[in-house]
This record gives sequence, C-alpha cells and structure tokens, in this order.
Amino acid sequence: MAGRILALEPYYGGSHKNFLDGLAAVWPGGFDLITLPARKWKWRMRLSAPWLAAELAGMLPGATSGYSCLLCSTFVDVATFKGLAPAWARELPVLTYFHENQFVYPVRVEDARDAHFALTNLTTALASDRLAFNSRYNYRTFLEGCTGLLKISSDMDLGDLPSLLDRKTSFINPGIDFTLADSLDREMPEGKKPVVVWNHRWEHDKNPEEFFAAIDRLDQEGVDFHLIVLGESFRECPDVFTEARKRFALRILQFGYAGSREEYIGWLKKGDVVVSTAGHEFYGISIIEAVRAGCRPVLPNRLSYPELFPREFLYEEGGLFGKLKASLALGALSNASARNLTERFSWDVLRERYIEWLSGECYIDTRR
Repeated sequence: MAGRILALEPYYGGSHKNFLDGLAAVWPGGFDLITLPARKWKWRMRLSAPWLAAELAGMLPGATSGYSCLLCSTFVDVATFKGLAPAWARELPVLTYFHENQFVYPVRVEDARDAHFALTNLTTALASDRLAFNSRYNYRTFLEGCTGLLKISSDMDLGDLPSLLDRKTSFINPGIDFTLADSLDREMPEGKKPVVVWNHRWEHDKNPEEFFAAIDRLDQEGVDFHLIVLGESFRECPDVFTEARKRFALRILQFGYAGSREEYIGWLKKGDVVVSTAGHEFYGISIIEAVRAGCRPVLPNRLSYPELFPREFLYEEGGLFGKLKASLALGALSNASARNLTERFSWDVLRERYIEWLSGECYIDTRR
C-alpha cells in the first residue's frame, strides 16, 4: 500500500533533484521532502545527518504521523542519523537509493581519495532497512570497494557482507520523463549532414580527449558531418574543449550548455549519433535521453552501458573510430526504435517497481 513518504535529500540538485521530483509526480500517496541545496557535498555527507535529525525533532507532532518510510540518498549518513533522530523517525523503515558510490567516484589524484566517504556509504548500507541501486555496475563496484577496504582491517570480520546486503538490495533505474522529447519532431531535411552529439559533463572522467581524437580522425578522412557539444562546464575545464572549438569551428552547430530544458532536447533532436567515451558512469541518463530523441548510441562496452543497450551499440577498447564511422553511415534511429530502446526507463514503466520497493513488497533480485 502506498503511504506517505518523507524524503531526506541534503544534495537537492542535478540527478538527485530530477529523481525525487519525478518520483513525487508518480507516487500515489503523499510525498514530502526536506532538502538542502546541491553544494559543498563533502560537508553534506559529514553533517547532514545531525542537521536532518534536528529538523525532524522540531516537527510538530501532528506533522509526523502517517509516514510509511524515510527515503534517503547516499549523502545522508544513515547510521549517524538513526542514532540522533527522534523516536518517531527511528520507528520507520529507512530506505536508501544509491545514485553513486564513493569507492569509484572519480578523483583527479587517486592518492587523495578520502576513505571516510566510502566508509560512510558502507555504514549507510548496513544501517538502512532496504537499498536500491540505479545499476548493477554501481552495486558491483560498491561491493568490490567494500571488500577491498575491509581487508585493511582484517582482524575485524564483518561476516558475509555480500550476502547480508544482497538480501535487502534491489536494482531500479531512475525514471525519466520523456514527455518533452516525444512532443518535439525531428528535423530531417533532404541532404542533411549527419550530426554527432556529445552531451556529458566537461570533465576528465568523461574522457573528452578520446572523443575529440575520433572527431579529428573523421575530419582528416573527409567524412562529412556536423557537431553538437552539450553539457555543463566548470572552472577547471579540460583544455581539449577550447582546442576543439577552434579546430572544428566550421562543423559546430552548438558548443556549450543549453540554456533551458527545451533547448537541450531540441539540440538532441537534431543529432544522428550520440557518443560516450566515459571512464566513469554509474548510470547514463544523458545517453538515454539522446537515444529517445533519435540518436544512435555509440558506447564503450564497460561500466553500466552493457546493462542499458544491446551489444550492437557497444564498442571495444580502441574501436571507437570504426564504430562511430559505421554508425554515422547508418544514421539516426527511427521513432519506433528509439522508443523500443528507452521505454523501459520511463517513469510510466518504473512507477510500479518503486511502489513495490517503497511499500516493502518488492522482490529482491539476487541475480548478480
């Protein structure tokens, strides 16, 4: 039965915000949120638990009745929260959704990785009543990270940790609202040059150097194409983007962050092929959105991608250029193909799985 949900999100922005907003829109019961803005993520992980506990302690008694569970992201230190929360909150099941895990979250220098945050993920998983991961890749790397970290303290045996976590873990993709993408038509003028799309964060973990090297090779071989480069850039942006903007100026249709959701989807609708060269990806919403818009995916055969798309859209190490060139020759996906590849990621399809998980009725899938 779908009761009232209280979601606790100390990092209410980006994919976390989109997830909760989408879930609230399809949830048949009441859905309340206590949030903080998406900034200073390290401080959110360290201090949001006592802050949230104090917020809940200050709620009027009448406002605390009727909740069926508490829903957290991994920015909440659930073990600490349970120790500090008021009695009424401790009586509720605490469910945690893992958008990411800190064992393989990218850092510029591996020696600088702070194990504290990974340990917080571990104790959060142990303290939560039920868990859901956005991909099997996310869960697999989480378990591998836990095992590696616990070897450091070999005289403190936590038992069969994988079995313990398996019993309360589900895999549920974050839902996506395809309404806007479905409402816009693709522009297919006669004689149109094929368009390559990049729509990822402008950071090193997305491996833009490999992408632009393939684009340069297409250019050198005289392949006719246009280029759309989307995604958010930050203060420390890889130099390859500045170089590419100059190098491919005559091929570029768009280069930079789209000012609105409508503009973003509009650019995706102009693409024929979307490429990922990511060295890190827990899920892949940007790729799924581009595929729904009609772009043929060209994806590495690693990370979460083999879970999301058939083998025909994946390339092996060193095979990007050949796959990209062949995909450009095939052109954009038909509307029917785009829908068939992505419909299972829609909120319409996933809604029932979330109702089951949040209501405690979800079958735990232990196939790893």
